[in-house]
Parts: sequence; structure tokens; C-alpha cells
Amino acid sequence: MPVNLTKNAIEAISVGDLNLKPLVQVLEIRPVSSVQERYRILVSDGVDTRQALLAVHLNLKIKSKELRIGSVVQLVEYICSVVQNRQIIVILNMETIMTDCEIIGNPKLSLDANSASQGAASSTITATRQPEVRKIFAPTPKPSTGSPCRSGSSGRTSSSSMSIMSNGNTSLHNPNTNASYKPSPVYKKHGAVVRNEAPAHIIPVAALNPYQGRWAIKARVTAKGDLRRYNNAKGDGKVFSFDLLDSDGGEIRITCFNAVVDQFYELIKVGKVYLISKGNLKPAQKNFNHLKNEWEIVLHATSTVDPCPDDDRSIPERQFDFKSINEIENVENNSIIDIIGIVTNVNPTTTILRKNGMETQKRIVILKDNSGLSVDLTLWGDVCNREGENLQEMLVSGSFPVLAVKAGKVNDFSGKSVGTISTTQLFVNPDTPVTQILIQWFNEGGKDFASHSISRDVVPGSSHNEIRKTISQIKDENLGQGDKPDWVTLKATISFIKTDNFYYTACPLMIGDRKCSKKVTKVASGNWCCDRCDQEFELCDYRYLLQIQVQDHTGLAWLTAFQESGEEILCCSAKNLHLLKYEQDHARFAEIMHSCLFEKYIFKLKIKEEIYGDEQKVKITVVKAEKVKASLENRYLLTAIKDFVFKNSKTQKIY
Repeated sequence: MPVNLTKNAIEAISVGDLNLKPLVQVLEIRPVSSVQERYRILVSDGVDTRQALLAVHLNLKIKSKELRIGSVVQLVEYICSVVQNRQIIVILNMETIMTDCEIIGNPKLSLDANSASQGAASSTITATRQPEVRKIFAPTPKPSTGSPCRSGSSGRTSSSSMSIMSNGNTSLHNPNTNASYKPSPVYKKHGAVVRNEAPAHIIPVAALNPYQGRWAIKARVTAKGDLRRYNNAKGDGKVFSFDLLDSDGGEIRITCFNAVVDQFYELIKVGKVYLISKGNLKPAQKNFNHLKNEWEIVLHATSTVDPCPDDDRSIPERQFDFKSINEIENVENNSIIDIIGIVTNVNPTTTILRKNGMETQKRIVILKDNSGLSVDLTLWGDVCNREGENLQEMLVSGSFPVLAVKAGKVNDFSGKSVGTISTTQLFVNPDTPVTQILIQWFNEGGKDFASHSISRDVVPGSSHNEIRKTISQIKDENLGQGDKPDWVTLKATISFIKTDNFYYTACPLMIGDRKCSKKVTKVASGNWCCDRCDQEFELCDYRYLLQIQVQDHTGLAWLTAFQESGEEILCCSAKNLHLLKYEQDHARFAEIMHSCLFEKYIFKLKIKEEIYGDEQKVKITVVKAEKVKASLENRYLLTAIKDFVFKNSKTQKIY
């Protein structure tokens, strides 16, 4: 079956025609050194050839053998870029027309218009060398039919590229190029386009890659970060970022530093459309950039940011990728997600003290959807007063608004919750199909539906969120081995308490409004001495340091109980117990120690890995201990059974 490659396709691409969609043939495939796996190919129009670079997502065509030496392909999307003074075609999308084919025409190595150094390497493949070329590029046996092309097992033929001739023969050609390509008048009498003078070509955000020369993107600003100041080894500086969305749904973040901040900060407005070019493309810093793009743009002094006079309605105002609340349970900690739900409660604002000593505000908003679950949304900082007060007023007035959260951060402490960060955006009753679905469900009975919270696993009767674990779970889940301690509750029976060293002697001196409580030693004078306070005193305190063995139906564990939790377990002060053992009544001491054995307790535990000498060990500390109360425990078990049945019932995503 004769194949007509697009004539003069290489010349057309070289002078900037990006709408041709030509048919070309692959003469060579080889990998290139890169951070990502990439392939460079040599394409031919039957006369000229040109090096081309495949986009990463096209690698699968090579691995699946759909694209191989000799394949005839149609270039659907591509750009022509200059890399190291060499003109390269960057192929963004293409279709394989014929998988296997003999070499077509007499292709020659083209002289790169932007690199005179290639001239020495350029050569024409003459007819006398044609057998050698076929041996190198396409070691495919000639089909028995005598046709120069054959369709492989995985080959595909584009219907748009096939035409049935009147004589019955089938001819494969490009429908847009029945004749030889003729350059547009704008390119006539012009040589190679100088890189810095070439007009920027508007391309989709998804097509941006570091191999391009001049480019421009047209997109809407969906979010603008605050102006932040920083200090590092290079000195003081300032930075801000903004997010863009184009008409194809592609998103990318742009960052500006120092003098560029002054140039563009006031110009950038959320919701406006801009034409942007001359920026540097760099790998996205995923610690700070949550957008689904492997690249981000850094603007410099010569970058251009031009507001578009006519707002392009083809570019949406915003884009969501909602997860229903039942999906959040399986999302990893610190993930950035979009969620939507009905606001059912807004808690009052509270002030908390951060580790750096600064105060901040916190407010909890509860969202529910028709997956049967609810989740806590934590508002931080000024958002508590702005959006938080607005939501609270709407609830007081009797309405239950739909709240969409874009770029919320997942937290898995004491259950799953979502919190706001600097780039989080909140939208009340957004104009989306999901909003109407939620409102209809809520009005048709969802309002009265008792949803289960994925943010709390509450022990009935307790005022705190508590995650119940077994001893085997503590070990199997490697609790305490992260950067932060784990806080869990455990129902277990005390099986043994060490009675030899159950306390330590402590400093009774006051430091501010609390006791020092550091360990003290007895000196030659008979007094006690505290190294921290650097003082001596006649009497010391006695504080618990209990080593307790507990067990449940899954195994054994050793816990450490200090003063307050020790008193909760033994119902006696450490000082009185010391006097009973060594001075008053040893039998009474033994009775107290045995009184708590084989009793069931609810322990609130802090689990953290610590270093002892040169060895790391997981230390389990008792924060609070209470004897099991039958009524509360029965309520807990009934609730746990109900939740287990509910979670294992079939839930359905709403959008």
C-alpha cells in the first residue's frame, strides 16, 4: 500500500507552522540522558530529516512496541525549539498510523539552520547507499505482497488519513497536504528565525517543558499567596506566588522574588486573565506546591505579564477535584485535597499558643455529606474571624450552607481532619453540580441523618478524642517511631508492678509557680542537694516512677507511670508508700501494691521512641489511668459495634 508522507513537512515545521499535523516516518530511536526517562527520535518526510524529542507520556508507545524504527506517525501536537543551538521538534502528542514500514524516499540529514557546526556532519543519503540505510534503520523484511509497507500486529490506521482511490487502490496520505507544502507568505524570503526575536507562541499549560525556547500561556489567576519575607545565607528577601488555570484545565504556580515582587505583586489580581511569557521553568517544589504539575515558573525582570482586555470566558473561574468524606479516611497525612460538604456546626474561636511562643486563633467547622460521614475542618488565623463568623451567622439564621474547600491539608492526629493553610480557599454555596446534589440530599432527609465523624474516635464519657488501640496494634503499627509522639488509649489489666524502685527522691523547691521536681542526692552533711537549683535542704519529696506490666487479649507491655498517674493507680502518695515500706508497716505496703493487680484500667498513653545510651527504645508513658466502669465501657462497645457495621456497609461517592 503506497504511503505518501507530507512533502516538505520538515521545512514547514522549521519555519514555525504548528498546525500542519504532518505524516512523517521514524528512522531512529535512542534514549537521552535526563532526570526523567526520555527518548530522542529522528523523523523524515521522505527527503529531509530532523531530530525530535518525545514528551514523557509518549514513552509508553516505545515500550509497548507501538512506535519503532520504520513507523509512520502523524504529529498531532508539537513545537519547534532550540536546544544548545540545535533545532529540535518537541512532540507533545502523536498517532501511530503504520507500525512497520520500509524506508520511504531518500531521506538526508538536514543542515540545522541554527547550528552551522552541524554542516560538516550533514550528508545526503544517495540511492547507492539506500540498502545500507535500510539495514541500519529498518531491519524489517519486505512483505510478500511486494508493498513497501506492512501493518504490524499492533499497527493502527487512522481513518482520517485513508482515502479510497477511483482505481481501487488504497492510498495513505495527509488530508491537509494533497500537494507539496508551500510556506506561508509571512515566512518567504526569511532565513532562520533568531530565538530571541521569534514571536511567543501561546501553548497550553500542560505542554510547558524546559526544552522550549519562546512560549506564552494565557490563564486565569485562581489564587494569590501573601507577600512573605525571608532571611537566608544570601541575606533578606521577599517572595509571593500565584496559581494559574488555563482553558484546557492545566494548572501551574508562578513565583516571584525580590525586585520582581515589586514589579508584579500589585498587578496580579485573583480572577483576572493574563498573557505571560519569558519565565524560567523549574521542577515544582512539592513541599510548597500542591498543584498537579511537575513544573513551576519563576519570573524575572524581563518576563512579561499582560492583562487580557477581554476576559476569556473559555477559561473557568476555578477548578475542583473533590474527594467525598469517606475517601478522606484513606488519604495520607499532609496530603492537599479539595472537599465539599454541608456545614452543620461552627464552634467558637479559641486562642492557642504555638511552639514558637506566638498566639493564633483556631475554629472548628463540621462538614457532612451523603456518604454518611462528617469531618472536622480546622480554620486557622484570620480565617476564623472572616469566613468563620460568616458561616456561624448563616447557621444562626437557620440556613445550612454548602462549603467548598480548595487546597485543604489532611491531618491524621486523633482521626482524620482537614485544616486550612496559606493557599486554602473557601467558597460558600459555590455554583457547581455537587452543590445542588448536596442541597437536594440534605433537604430530602440528610439533615436528620446521624453521620459518623472520621475526625474523632471518642470513648463515651471522655471529654477528649481518644484512639483505642490494643497492645499488638501498638507494636505492629510501630507507634512512637515517628517525629512526634503517638497518643492512644488502652484497656488492659495490670499483671505486675516492680516494688524495689517505685519512686525517686525529688527537689521540693519552687521555680516560679511550680516545683523543680528534679532528682536529688544525699550529701555528706545529711542534707539533700539539687544540681539544678544548686542548693541543699533537709527534706526532699518522693515522686512515683512505677514500672507496670499490663496485658490484654493480644499480648504484654511495660508502662511507666509518674507521679499523678501513679497516685491514680495506687490511690496513695509515693511518700506514704515509702514510709510504709521502710518505717511503718511492710504488710500494709504489700497489701496496697497487690490491691491494683488484675484490675482492668483505661490507660491514656504517650508513646515515643527515646535514646538510652546508644540504644533506641520505645517508651510508653501513662498520662492518665482510670479503672474500667462497666456502664461506660458497655456504651463504648455498643458504639464500636455500630461504627464497625456502618463502616463495612456499602458507601457510595456522591460526585
